[in-house]
Amino acid sequence: MTADGLPTPAGERQCATTGEASVPVITSARVDAAEADLAGRERDSLMLTAEERRWGRRRVTTTAGRALVLALPTGSVLRLGAVLHVASDWYVVVEGALEPMLAFKPASPEEALRVAFEVGNRHFTLALDGERVLVPDDPAMGHLLTRLDVRFERVRAVFVPIGMGHRHDR
Repeated sequence: MTADGLPTPAGERQCATTGEASVPVITSARVDAAEADLAGRERDSLMLTAEERRWGRRRVTTTAGRALVLALPTGSVLRLGAVLHVASDWYVVVEGALEPMLAFKPASPEEALRVAFEVGNRHFTLALDGERVLVPDDPAMGHLLTRLDVRFERVRAVFVPIGMGHRHDR
């Protein structure tokens, strides 16, 4: 039970000596919570890059300054909009952080396919953002797009990659 008599939310433990809530431990990539369950609670968010959404074991801080511990099963990926934790008066939602990207609008379906193949062949991921294709703003991607004569611009955007991809340098 919490100090105000409410049941302690799942994953949130209390200190045995002070009775205060300790840092919530998040063990699931999503909590089933209906809109009605969240009504009247403060919405807090966890701003993460695409790479950070794949790191399932670490300590994080929400935008409101609350500490959480992620202890997710291996291979878990946090999805944008997922509710991670519901406390008695607040809840946390996963949001995407802006990150440096290279953006281009393919001149043709052939160009889109050629770039997608080359990006995947280098073990990078890409994302679709309306008519634009996004790839990480990495020197290798800049060189690739330049070599393929693809006009691109540097932008900051939320990156939601297609597929998982993997890198050999990590």
